[in-house]
Amino acid sequence: MNEEYIDNVKHLIEQKDADKVKELLVDLHPADIAELCDDLNPEEARFIYRLLNNETAADVLVEMDEDVRKEFLEMIPSETIAKRFVDYMDTDDAVDLMRDLDEDKQEEILSHIEDIEQAGDIVDLLKYDENTAGGLMGTEMVVVNENWSMPECLKEMRQQAEELDEIYYVYVIDDDERLRGIFPLKKMITSPSVSKVKHVMQKDPISVHVDTSIDEVAQTIEKYDLVAIPVVDSIGRLIGQITVDDVMDEVREQSERDYQLASGLSQDVETDDNVLRQTTARLPWLLIGMIGGIGNSMILGNFDATFAAHPEMALYIPLIGGTGGNVGTQSSAIIVQGLANSSLDAKNTFKQVTKEAVVALINATIISLLVYTYNFIRFGATATVTYSVSISLFAVVMFASIFGTLVPMTLEKLKIDPAIATGPFIAITNDIIGMMLYMGITVLLS
Repeated sequence: MNEEYIDNVKHLIEQKDADKVKELLVDLHPADIAELCDDLNPEEARFIYRLLNNETAADVLVEMDEDVRKEFLEMIPSETIAKRFVDYMDTDDAVDLMRDLDEDKQEEILSHIEDIEQAGDIVDLLKYDENTAGGLMGTEMVVVNENWSMPECLKEMRQQAEELDEIYYVYVIDDDERLRGIFPLKKMITSPSVSKVKHVMQKDPISVHVDTSIDEVAQTIEKYDLVAIPVVDSIGRLIGQITVDDVMDEVREQSERDYQLASGLSQDVETDDNVLRQTTARLPWLLIGMIGGIGNSMILGNFDATFAAHPEMALYIPLIGGTGGNVGTQSSAIIVQGLANSSLDAKNTFKQVTKEAVVALINATIISLLVYTYNFIRFGATATVTYSVSISLFAVVMFASIFGTLVPMTLEKLKIDPAIATGPFIAITNDIIGMMLYMGITVLLS
């Protein structure tokens, strides 16, 4: 999908040469066609979609970039969206598509869906929070009753499978639709035909509740090496399943959001977003950083006499600020990672702070001794800068480590994304506190 290929497609679209465009698309995977459409304007993408069959068009739409897809859908009538795309999508994909649209557009599309059961499933799924298992699951799956015999089970499985693209697991329910187990396909071949499903099923399958967070769903799938996981309601009834491909999409998006948040971006942005959106995403933390810088200058401005007496102290301002920011970012990054993969519990704050304090003590001692040695050689043993910089560095490293540990764990307890603690927030705070410690210790030792 290089630039030459895309330019060729654009030229053929401009020439309205549908036959040649169709030849180029025939061997492409839906994900590749979606990537192509992301590089086209909405009108050119619309030309592409007219050449695709309904099933391929639906698959391509699912794979498209969300912003491009939203812009594309705004050009298309609701009836066309319903009958050309939604009718050929799994419910979880249809819900993802619908969430991008406003409520009026959603209602219009739902009114044009001929399959009332599918429309009802979509309405039900839209009620769930998109960051929970309920908002991510699909309702397409093979389900059998625990009291069925093997021939009856096989017959029903064949009928249900005709409507599905992929079969991951066959779920077993009781008469009240509660999840009881998973039916191994191998047993269908090796078990006697007189056996009932409940006698050969794998009992107590791994499942998640409808309100389970996506992060926890992803961790469960990873822990037990699953390709899909059933979703149950508060009384254990089977209501859907989540497949690993949907989870990976969500994990990737969450990672991108956390990375941008840690980088000081206040909203989700892409490289192809317009100037206004990119500016508004970057400006808030830059303004906060500017205020922090002014605060630093005000702190330093109160110590004119100290700098006049010891001008060499100014040489170490970048060292103090940079070291504090780096140490704080390192500590917070480790904590955020631990909270994200559940290897760390926010309840163990004291234990983690103690551990971080020991690590900080070792690091602070080594760094301080190295700086002391350098200043001892350069300025001599009696110079104020020799011991004040080393003591200040020791204090800054200790504070930054503990602060970088406490902040993300506190944010986690307050249900705020702790990723914010790995970004400018930590760096700015440590910079200001570091300067206060540096100048305060220098004054005391002068």
